[in-house]
Amino acid sequence: MRQLKLIWDFRGLNAEKTAQHHEIHLKEYIKLEQLNINITGVECLNEAHYIAFLVTEEIAMKPIRDALKPHRGQVYKT
Repeated sequence: MRQLKLIWDFRGLNAEKTAQHHEIHLKEYIKLEQLNINITGVECLNEAHYIAFLVTEEIAMKPIRDALKPHRGQVYKT
């Protein structure tokens, strides 16, 4: 089963803290909706660009995408 990484981009001086805070909300959503999602995180792309993300199976992506409106997505590779 193909997995997708849903991504939210944050830029600027507070990008790191904003991405970390967004990950908290992603985890809250996962718990509230009782989703079987174990991979979330924050990554630094450069000092002014951070992302928050979650990884879901492709079959379960559409309702998550519609509810949370990620900025972009990509195929997740381990």
